[in-house]
Amino acid sequence: MDELIRQAMTILRGMWKHRWLGLIVAWVVGAISVVTVFRIPDKYEASARIYVDTQSILKPLMAGLTIEPNLDQQIMILSRTLISRPNVEKLIRMADLDLNIKSKEAQDAMAEGLMKSLTIKSTSRDNLYTLAYDDQDPDKAKRVVQSLASIFVESSLGDKRKDTDSAKKFIDDQIQVYQKKLEEGENRLKEFKLKNLAMQSSDGKDYFGRMGEISAALEQSKLELREAENSRDALKRQIVGEEPVLLPDTPESITGVSVPEIDGRIDTMKRNLDGLLQRYTEKHPDVVSTRRLIKDLEEQKREEITARKKVAPSSPGSLVNNNPVFQQLKVSLAENEATVASLRVRVAEYQSRYDRLKDSVKMIPQIEAQFAQLNRDYEIDKKNYESLVSRRESATISGEMDASTGGVEFRLIDPPRVSPRPVSPNRLLLLPLTLALALGAGLFVPFAASQIRPVFFDARALREVSGLPLLGTVSRQVEEADRLKEKKDLKRFIAAFASLVGIYGMGIAFLFVFSIRTA
Repeated sequence: MDELIRQAMTILRGMWKHRWLGLIVAWVVGAISVVTVFRIPDKYEASARIYVDTQSILKPLMAGLTIEPNLDQQIMILSRTLISRPNVEKLIRMADLDLNIKSKEAQDAMAEGLMKSLTIKSTSRDNLYTLAYDDQDPDKAKRVVQSLASIFVESSLGDKRKDTDSAKKFIDDQIQVYQKKLEEGENRLKEFKLKNLAMQSSDGKDYFGRMGEISAALEQSKLELREAENSRDALKRQIVGEEPVLLPDTPESITGVSVPEIDGRIDTMKRNLDGLLQRYTEKHPDVVSTRRLIKDLEEQKREEITARKKVAPSSPGSLVNNNPVFQQLKVSLAENEATVASLRVRVAEYQSRYDRLKDSVKMIPQIEAQFAQLNRDYEIDKKNYESLVSRRESATISGEMDASTGGVEFRLIDPPRVSPRPVSPNRLLLLPLTLALALGAGLFVPFAASQIRPVFFDARALREVSGLPLLGTVSRQVEEADRLKEKKDLKRFIAAFASLVGIYGMGIAFLFVFSIRTA
């Protein structure tokens, strides 16, 4: 630590030896830097604020029918890519900046300068954009900002129309592709169905469904056939066991004589009468009416028996053949025979169909797999085709909505204007920097001079540098005149340094007061 302090003190003593050189350099650098700062031309800023309204009253009304792009993101991307070479060249022509340009190199240089000077600031939350440009000529700066605002609006509308047209063209191309795929798929399905027409059913069921349906119909037909055969056999037994009906001699007696048609009706009416008596009395109208009907049926039965007895002596054999029960049994037997015959034909037909399907059981799975694959591909293409058609209609409606409402509305909040005071350079900030630069130069030059022409202030430093033995040192007696001279020299140095700082302070104060008055 002591060594570092000793070295620092040695450097400071060496710099103090060249203090007047450093002060002169500080004055020169300060003067040059001040002149340079005041010779920097003033620049005026032209700016404009634009509000982009991306909200439309039609958006909630057309929700689900139109395609809603992220307009906020599109505008933000546009603001970041607006300052491009083609747009800057267009801006140069619109603002008449190329009137005095004689060469291609000058035009390129101007374009590069504009791309660096133009600024677009935005607050993404509020969609508020500020366009700004600095230039020495206020009118030129204003024209540039006006042209930039026009390009901003035109680029947004033009790009949106281009995007809509490109999207519709792409969707139309894809629709044609999928339409061709659908036609090819329909032709493949048609050829497949014609090739395997015998394996298909009219209701669209698959092989196993048809086979199960025919099997169920076959079992049902067999069951109906057995029922019909049993009914036929029962009728035959009844016909074989049927005997003639012997009518009694007493016309009034009808007990034991059967007339099936009338007896059935009488039994039904008696059962109804029993049910009515359980709920009503004997004098109820329904009970009285039912008793009267039963009496009329018994009278009708009596007349039927009397008529049969009159016919019986003339044709004894007709007692059997003219028996209504016998005749009814014969009719039922004939009907059952016809039913049995039709059911046998049905069973044979279903059995034949079932056998054919069972014989082709090895081919059907492969055919159904091919059909399912063809149908799956067709359904996928059809779904994509319908989706593309729907999207094309949405794109068309969106384009028409944008054409009628604009979709995005640009509002010029602050028209292009130029600041009345220069925005650069900031001399209040630059002057202290020039003072710091001058002081830095004033410190660096004495340090460099002390390192170029070093001076030894003690015997130890000389011995370390030379590496030779030091025999001794000679001291110098400072006289009073020399001390006074050194004091005067120090006072002059302090006065010169203070004047440098004071002049800078006065200049900064003057600029500060002037800026306040002109504000």
